[in-house]
Amino acid sequence: MAFASFDSKSSGAPMAEINMVPLIDVMLVLLVIFIVTAPLLSHSVKLELPKASSQVVSAKAEKINFSIDADGVRYWNDQALTREEAAQRFVIEGQKPTQPEIHLRADQAVAYKAVAETLADASKAGLSKIGFVTDPEPAAAKK
Repeated sequence: MAFASFDSKSSGAPMAEINMVPLIDVMLVLLVIFIVTAPLLSHSVKLELPKASSQVVSAKAEKINFSIDADGVRYWNDQALTREEAAQRFVIEGQKPTQPEIHLRADQAVAYKAVAETLADASKAGLSKIGFVTDPEPAAAKK
């Protein structure tokens, strides 16, 4: 900020000094405010929590590799079976306390009907953790 002056010699030059007193006053006021409010922020209720010993239950879900080849043949962990047998196994797995993860691998030439039937059978059995497994696209084909 430049102030007007009656001195004609320095009337065109800007003022090169900063008045530090107001800045120091503001800083001290803020310091007092922080000193007063800091104990209020760390106020907490003192509680004596009950002590209990427990172990973490880490029930890992079973993984089932379910595959459908190009001819529509279904495989449960590399073991061939029919749709009815697969549906029965889905019901058995659906009744377990921890649902298994089903990794569904379907050949790209398989009819969508076989995949839809498998998903419907798993859904009827109450299974919801179903993941589709695919091969990643090569980097050269992404261009």
